Amino acid sequence: MLGKGVVGGGGGTKAPKPSFVSYVRPEEIHTNEKEVTEKEVTLHLLPGEQLLCEASTVLKYVQEDSCQHGVYGRLVCTDFKIAFLGDDESALDNDETQFKNKVVGENDITLHCVDQIYGVFDEKKKTLFGQLKKYPEKLIIHCKDLRVFQFCLRYTKEEEVKRIVSGIIHHTQAPKLLKRLFLFSYATAAQNNTVTDPKNHTIMFDTLKDWCWELERTKGNMKYKAVSVNEGYKVCERLPAYFVVPTPLPEENVQRFQGHGIPIWCWSCHNGSALLKMSALPKEQDDGILQIQKSFLDGVYKTIHRPPYEIVKTEDLSSNFLSLQEIQTAYSKFKQLFLIDNSTEFWDTDIKWFSLLESSSWLDIIRRCLKKAIEITECMEAQNMNVLLLEENASDLCCLISSLVQLMMDPHCRTRIGFQSLIQKEWVMGGHCFLDRCNHLRQNDKEEVPVFLLFLDCVWQLVHQHPPAFEFTETYLTVLSDSLYIPIFSTFFFNSPHQKDTNMGREGQDTQSKPLNLLTVWDWSVQFEPKAQTLLKNPLYVEKPKLDKGQRKGMRFKHQRQLSLPLTQSKSSPKRGFFREETDHLIKNLLGKRISKLINSSDELQDNFREFYDSWHSKPTDYHGLLLPHIEGPEIKVWAQRYLRWIPEAQILGGSRVATMSKLLEMIEEVQSLQEKIDERHHSQQAPQAEAPCLLRNSARLSSLFPFALLQRHSSKPVLPTSGWKALGDEDDLAKREDEFVDLGDV
Repeated sequence: MLGKGVVGGGGGTKAPKPSFVSYVRPEEIHTNEKEVTEKEVTLHLLPGEQLLCEASTVLKYVQEDSCQHGVYGRLVCTDFKIAFLGDDESALDNDETQFKNKVVGENDITLHCVDQIYGVFDEKKKTLFGQLKKYPEKLIIHCKDLRVFQFCLRYTKEEEVKRIVSGIIHHTQAPKLLKRLFLFSYATAAQNNTVTDPKNHTIMFDTLKDWCWELERTKGNMKYKAVSVNEGYKVCERLPAYFVVPTPLPEENVQRFQGHGIPIWCWSCHNGSALLKMSALPKEQDDGILQIQKSFLDGVYKTIHRPPYEIVKTEDLSSNFLSLQEIQTAYSKFKQLFLIDNSTEFWDTDIKWFSLLESSSWLDIIRRCLKKAIEITECMEAQNMNVLLLEENASDLCCLISSLVQLMMDPHCRTRIGFQSLIQKEWVMGGHCFLDRCNHLRQNDKEEVPVFLLFLDCVWQLVHQHPPAFEFTETYLTVLSDSLYIPIFSTFFFNSPHQKDTNMGREGQDTQSKPLNLLTVWDWSVQFEPKAQTLLKNPLYVEKPKLDKGQRKGMRFKHQRQLSLPLTQSKSSPKRGFFREETDHLIKNLLGKRISKLINSSDELQDNFREFYDSWHSKPTDYHGLLLPHIEGPEIKVWAQRYLRWIPEAQILGGSRVATMSKLLEMIEEVQSLQEKIDERHHSQQAPQAEAPCLLRNSARLSSLFPFALLQRHSSKPVLPTSGWKALGDEDDLAKREDEFVDLGDV
């Protein structure tokens, strides 16, 4: 029984008074643990990864009350990750199939995923940074994926404590150069071993052909054209090499102000309306230059605003919407609700959970983003208007809102390939500054704003409310958010396509060196085995029915969902003065001037929105047509799987959708098994076996936060040095406690 390494004083029960006191000195622990050390897990290094420092005899605490349970092992720091190597490897080799990441293990923290580091000195928790004069007895690491790691350094040699603590602080918090990121070490070392997934058909939008394909798919090629004027980034380093502009727009206009003040196409609706974005012109004080800019914008505006055939509504996201500061502040408050050090802290904050949640304003920001996307959808779908999104650089809120609009209006974007292509088009090629917004270089904390995470949270609201409409699952969204901090993929580690191409060697002067072949995050086989990847695909997804020629011939071009929209007549052409005023309004926005309210009154906009919103929700949902979320107060929820998955107290044994999903997948397996038998009778090739059900075989043993919560059970049987055995009762009491740990682990 003692070989289990179980320590008393756990959970919610009071520990009995100790009947045995250990007088083993710390230095004796090192000699007594030789047998345990031999069982330690081997450190697995990726290509190009180097060990920097390590410490032995470290205790990794399990997130329990008073932190009296833990696992003994080594703490190491490489140029890629912080890793704890415990002696519980046997616990991992069980019969249950795990949802394991092949790149980042359960006890691994990539350096980019570290959020804050704390030290405990005489029971006081302090933030650690820079050079330390005194080293802590306990190390606490808060991660950006909301994991919390606690390590006891009490039994570790003083020299090793200094090395490991200083090393972790330096390699996670010191400013870095882009070329020094592990991304390049890995790409160089794995240059000849990189294999891409042939099944990955994500459109990368790095060729002119990709943009032409998207134009043809959305029927936007009638009014818009793909241009290569920025090939080689000779016009603007902020824009991609290829993009789409209105057909009447002369290409020399793109070059005039380095891509600023140019309407760039995002997407076309079935009725011919389009979604566009534009970055503001540089602010100028000289009246002569201002007049030139005004004249230029007036000419540009006429190419997209030709009443009564085409009417443009402008949405200034810089002035009339969220600020990046609001997003940053809200998320900073919000994430603290989930960075829980122990069970006591969890229950202390539980009583004021709702007030803390409301005061963070994170859910309200999500609601505002969804509402803005619905307003733009109403303009395009019901009023047949083009919408032009305005922002200083058109690379933050423009990416967010344009992506949400397309997700609501275009069912292709709700497939996995379509969604990945959407992110490539609007975020990666759209110039979202992932390097700065994720603070990968640790150079400016003020630039770190979770705009992309906000987008994923908005998407989750849609997925949660309309599961059959999406080919991917919430687990897919969760692992995608985790991938922001894995520096072997190039997708989220650059500020622009130009920065990526330059640092990959494609734009460099050294023509003899071979360009680096960086991995893309969309190759999920790098992170997950095929069996685990089945959890990324939604079995509830409703495939679009295939229509025969006769059905197609009788159909109109509009979505079927159009039948449930309010029968709003298209607005008559306003007076000429209105357009002059609207043009001036646009020009003022782009010249960085203070603007007044939109031409349409807020009451009129609110009435149109409410009519459109209520009418859509009063009809049955067409999962392959327009899709709107509920945005009323209680409908916007916390993304529990992402934010609560590491908190044992928040998990419900056998709860949530796990049991339903388990039964559903069992039915799918049975159907596929029958299909195989039918195929065998026809002497055809056997269909691939369903592998997902084995991941959910016993739903009673899974928690509401599966598949991530399943990993928690491996830490539930702690292994500590023998000197840590305090407050142990008799053998029967010990056995009883072991059962309690197993129950908690199953949760």
